[in-house]
Amino acid sequence: MLLELVKFEHSVFALPYAYIGALYGAAVLGRWPTWAEVVWITVAMVGARAFAFVVNRAVDKEIDARNPRTAGRAVPAGLIKAGELWAFAAVMLAAFLFAVWQLHPITRWLWPIVLGAFVIYPYTKRFTWLCHYWLGLCLGLAPVGAWVAVGAPIGDPAPWLFGVAVMLWTAGFDIIYATQDVECDVRDGVHSVPADLGIARGLLMTRVLHLGTVGVLSAAGFLVGAGWPYYAALAIAAVLLAYENMIISPTDLSRVNAAFFTTNGFIAIVLFTGVLADRLIT
Repeated sequence: MLLELVKFEHSVFALPYAYIGALYGAAVLGRWPTWAEVVWITVAMVGARAFAFVVNRAVDKEIDARNPRTAGRAVPAGLIKAGELWAFAAVMLAAFLFAVWQLHPITRWLWPIVLGAFVIYPYTKRFTWLCHYWLGLCLGLAPVGAWVAVGAPIGDPAPWLFGVAVMLWTAGFDIIYATQDVECDVRDGVHSVPADLGIARGLLMTRVLHLGTVGVLSAAGFLVGAGWPYYAALAIAAVLLAYENMIISPTDLSRVNAAFFTTNGFIAIVLFTGVLADRLIT
């Protein structure tokens, strides 16, 4: 039940970008990430994300209970006791912190920023439709965190551009996801772009954000000296983003899940594969 609650499979949204940060960060240092670094980055990412997911579910318990789409989730349905929920969160937090302490020492100073961003996120939807961008910020920390975790310089602009790209990409697909709950959000005073600005404007914003994603990823690739495999993967990702936006319209939201989960999961994997090939071939 706890595994279903945190949906570990959703790690596909951020984990590949952490590996991208680690691969290019290590390249700056003239090496590859060690297997130990890869393992501990993975543990840190999964632990932090699971902790954030539990906090999000706990904070949104009452909102989820009033929404027919989410009322059956384990927390609002009362299938998981509060003690079990927070015990699991404590284990995930401990795993995250232990992993952080195995990585470059700078991460021991920066980890509170990550957790702070995660804890703040579920409250943002109570105040502003910019909540999508805050979620994007949370995921955008992945390439930056992994970059510094292998010892690459934090002042380099490249990881920050990757982070901005992930933020724009995430905000865009989260707006698509939010179209499912417009009626409930308006009723309950929950803020989102579709609820506050309308579905049509929200989907237009997503298209702009995803166009910006491709542009920023192009600039990030230039800064790290990426070769043709990176840009080939980026071209495929751009096509997938275009497809994602084509299959959703204000009058037809029947394919939201395909646009939100399936397509974006492929995008993240395609980009990681391109970066890995770039490091191996060029």
